[in-house]
Amino acid sequence: MCYEVRAAIVVTMSAPTAPRATPEPRPAPSAPQTSVSTATPARRPAVDWRLRFAALSLIWGFSFLLIKVGTDAYAPFQVTLGRLLSGTAVLAVVMAVKRERLPRSVRTWGHLAVAAFFLNALPFSLFAYAELSIPSTLAGICNATSPLWGMALSLVALSEDRPTRRRVAGLGLGFLGVLTVLGAWQGFSGLDFGGTAMALLASLSYPVGWIYVRRTLAGSGASTLALTGSQLFLGTVQLAIVTPLFTTVPGGFPVLPTLAVVALGALGTGLAVLLQYGLVNEVGPTTAQMVTYFIPVIATAAGVAVLGERLSWNTPVGALVVLAGAALTQSRRRARPQP
Repeated sequence: MCYEVRAAIVVTMSAPTAPRATPEPRPAPSAPQTSVSTATPARRPAVDWRLRFAALSLIWGFSFLLIKVGTDAYAPFQVTLGRLLSGTAVLAVVMAVKRERLPRSVRTWGHLAVAAFFLNALPFSLFAYAELSIPSTLAGICNATSPLWGMALSLVALSEDRPTRRRVAGLGLGFLGVLTVLGAWQGFSGLDFGGTAMALLASLSYPVGWIYVRRTLAGSGASTLALTGSQLFLGTVQLAIVTPLFTTVPGGFPVLPTLAVVALGALGTGLAVLLQYGLVNEVGPTTAQMVTYFIPVIATAAGVAVLGERLSWNTPVGALVVLAGAALTQSRRRARPQP
């Protein structure tokens, strides 16, 4: 699930790019940073990028439903550990097939450990705990606020991101949508403050991790796939240490919750990263990050149709306002052609 600027974002967010002082043009598709010569022609994927885009939207949209099902039988930390373990296993297989080299620098591993905490261990755990008390639909909508947090933080932490009227207006519009979702005019009646706060904090964790990655891992020399796989591995280690301290061994392994946790990791974390990795290389991050705006829609539909969660009018209306604000903060004026 990752997030926009995410671009990933997500993981999105593990594809660091060097800061730029000028408006960024739409990037052309490029090959991942490997030792392969750039003269080698890129092979056209067998599956059209639109189908992979739709698959990624569905996978990340259904992730909140899978979290809800998983927490029916397992503690939130156990759900997160199973998710990271399954996702790491998928990327480990792909890295072995492609013979990807792990980062060699101790400094890089240290930065990846911090990134794993903010981009994986912390937000995944917070969403799992949040869904103990809030619907999966609300968790999915809270996730859509990540671009808003990201824009607000980048204005402070990244000197090259200058505030504009359009971006400030998008930020204000987005948080107005959040208040609409939460029913502020009703005094937030019936709202679980603890669960909602954890979901919003999880959404805030993503851009914090992205800014850290952008500042510390840009130009590290390792491929995006190697960095992402290493990051997920470190996140798994972090949860493997924490989980036994706060949970007990489950008394059983019910089939449906177990399958939900495995699917959450293998599909929602492992396969989703690979799909996004391919989309960014083929159509560029600008198009690939548009998946962010489909996630809350699918999460809401899945929660209502499959889990039977109730939906008041202000939830979808507020979600649309949030998405409109997020889209406005990410929009850029077209650069005027130079003579």
